[in-house]
Amino acid sequence: MMEISEDSLFQSVKEIIRQSREKVFRIANSTLLLTYWEIGKLIVEDEQQGKERAEYGKYTLKKLSEKLTLEFGKGFDESNLRNRHSFYHAFPICDALRHILSWTYYIFFQLKMIKTIYLPANTCCTSQKKKN
Repeated sequence: MMEISEDSLFQSVKEIIRQSREKVFRIANSTLLLTYWEIGKLIVEDEQQGKERAEYGKYTLKKLSEKLTLEFGKGFDESNLRNRHSFYHAFPICDALRHILSWTYYIFFQLKMIKTIYLPANTCCTSQKKKN
């Protein structure tokens, strides 16, 4: 029987742990994306049942947010629910989601699209240049 050197054993175990962590991250990320997409879909479908958008936004999301926060803790405030609503609108076909991309990427992508669509090309969002 051959002995594995300590360094070789360490390197092998380290690689198994690294690969396992990477796999867990990919699975968790994919599951979160699908969960957020499904939440957004339910919100959009509920919203489209003849309810006015302003009324829906003020009342339903607030109540849903309060209940989810009581049940699951942080992460379900109104702005997060609106993000999931927007996520579904931006990607209405679930199969079009790239499960290798993170939720943060999708939020960044949506913000970039909003800026591109709604802000003129020469608009500065942070400050105006001072005239000399």
